[in-house]
Amino acid sequence: MTLLSPLVVPLELCNATGWTHNDPSNVESSPTMDKAFTTTFAPSPVTRKAAARAALVGFNDSTHMLLAECFRQFGIEPVPVVSDATERLRREKFEACVLPLADWTGSESVLEATRGSRSNSRCVIYGVGGSAQDTMRYSRYGINAMFQEPLERPAMLKLVRATRLLVLHEFRRYVRIPVMTEVSIVGDGRRVSATSIEISSGGMSIKTAEDFSSGVNVEVSFALMTLPRVNVRGIVSWNKPKSVGVRFDSNDERRLKIKTWIDSYLEN
Repeated sequence: MTLLSPLVVPLELCNATGWTHNDPSNVESSPTMDKAFTTTFAPSPVTRKAAARAALVGFNDSTHMLLAECFRQFGIEPVPVVSDATERLRREKFEACVLPLADWTGSESVLEATRGSRSNSRCVIYGVGGSAQDTMRYSRYGINAMFQEPLERPAMLKLVRATRLLVLHEFRRYVRIPVMTEVSIVGDGRRVSATSIEISSGGMSIKTAEDFSSGVNVEVSFALMTLPRVNVRGIVSWNKPKSVGVRFDSNDERRLKIKTWIDSYLEN
């Protein structure tokens, strides 16, 4: 898998970022949940919350079946969107949208319709296939995660598991937003172009082939859909092959713009 994160998202969401759900060093945590009930009386009507729905747009039958199986395992209803995709995504509510990024001419119009819709402007967008250049070409639409081709079921399940809380609207329990956008890192005498993986109000994980040592002071610059480009000072808090974590400087008031954007993203 290749990652937005606001994700991740490539397989980095799950292991390469180092931001696991149970890691106490994370800026935030992500607990799990279980529920059950029984009754000894006559059955009474039970109101059940409608399942979260994922629009699967533009796939052949075999790919659709594989994606549908993965989302169903996490309580997300897959909905095939075969015709009039842009119109459906403008008027019909979905919690997620999955679409191919490579060799499909309808990608940009679907992304435009989704992000331009009042109902779906904050839905979780998954890209399937496509190169890093494709991802950056569509970065203004805030793609949250990527399935890498050829599709392999274990890796797909891992990605859906890592992002399911956003799809299921458990926003307050999952405050790291997987999102892929271009990031400029200035520090250690270098200026490096990279890609975001996940972002929170306290820091972000970044995909980069450049090595930055822990403790190095940096300044990161990026834009997020409705958030104009922002520059924030930070420090490299961890590094792994092809990825680093940056903790924002608590004294840099510019980070408050990021917090405001995240709050708005979650509320919507």
